[in-house]
Amino acid sequence: WYEQHIFHVCVRLVNGDNPCAGRVEVYNDGQWGTVCHYGWDIADAAVVCRELDCGTVLGAAAFGKGKGRVWSEEIQCRGNESQIDVCSRSSSQMHSCSHDNDVGVICSG
Repeated sequence: WYEQHIFHVCVRLVNGDNPCAGRVEVYNDGQWGTVCHYGWDIADAAVVCRELDCGTVLGAAAFGKGKGRVWSEEIQCRGNESQIDVCSRSSSQMHSCSHDNDVGVICSG
């Protein structure tokens, strides 16, 4: 089940060839972490691109393994949100994720 609530996070893309491509990392609870690919889709990626002023989403790619925490709560965006912290997320569907499952995004910007 998905619950709508706000969780304050900062988002960045790292390890890409330009600032609008890379591994998705979020800063929450005082630490940067990667995002698990379970439940991640094009709508979630579109919101990340929009939030970072990087245009539209072009696709997904691998940008190496991150370090630190892997955020395993499923993020569920509709695709029209301005920021990922207003998307729904599920804490009831926790997955066992490793950095092998880190999400990467390529934006047009």
